[in-house]
Amino acid sequence: MADYDENEQQMDCALDLMRRLPPQSVEENLVTLLEALPELTEDLLSAVDQPLKVRQDSAEGKEYLVCDYNRDGDSYRSPWSNAYDPPLADGSVPSDRLRKLEVAANEAFNTYKELYYEGGVSSVYLWDMDDSFAGVVLIKKVNDGTVRSKGSWDSIHVIEVLEKGRQARYKLTSTVMLYTVASGAKGDRQSEINLSGSLTRQDERDLPVGDAGAHVANIGHMVEDMEFKMRNALQEVYFGKTHDIVNGLRSATDLNEAKNRERMQRDLFGQLKGRKE
Repeated sequence: MADYDENEQQMDCALDLMRRLPPQSVEENLVTLLEALPELTEDLLSAVDQPLKVRQDSAEGKEYLVCDYNRDGDSYRSPWSNAYDPPLADGSVPSDRLRKLEVAANEAFNTYKELYYEGGVSSVYLWDMDDSFAGVVLIKKVNDGTVRSKGSWDSIHVIEVLEKGRQARYKLTSTVMLYTVASGAKGDRQSEINLSGSLTRQDERDLPVGDAGAHVANIGHMVEDMEFKMRNALQEVYFGKTHDIVNGLRSATDLNEAKNRERMQRDLFGQLKGRKE
């Protein structure tokens, strides 16, 4: 019992540490952590989200994303051809019914990422469960087109679907890993600004299912809503707070002018509140 409690505590501390480290260095940090805690290797590899990697489906001529959810041994399954690379004779694949749904979901999210990301790579993988099915929606966009700025956005949306007649319960767990780097003039690394971090949120909904294709629309709406919320939260945390900190250190305007503006805002708010009462 004592060993279990100690392992559980080590796992909690390890996950807390990984959440505080830059997402672009998660692979190096994870390797270091595994060397220090080899007994937690399996648990850490399954619990720590890593930046998504891109592969090329030579048969279909399309890019796809790889992660633990489409891995079988050392091979990865493409959502386009449903084949493993390197080839795997007995690799796990979805049932025929689920494969049709997977193809439709990949087409839908390919359109979604063009609308909201203007590029990038997306992949959707589904797998059968005992009385339901589950899946993951992956989206990656990298911006490294300029010398003075670069960044990466990785979305991992894991969803479990429990079908109940004409209704289905959807449990969504979403993780976004973001990093942005802005260099000084002529790529000066001494004046480089690095903002990075990750965010995880969950959602659960009961939605109507008219036919099998309705799952794609329901999952799409949930992912879309979640990404809007998480993007706004990241913008507030990483950019809004940074703006507040900089203004607290050195105001961009005359302090007397700023105080007068704040006083006018308080007076106006007080007058509006008085009218409502």
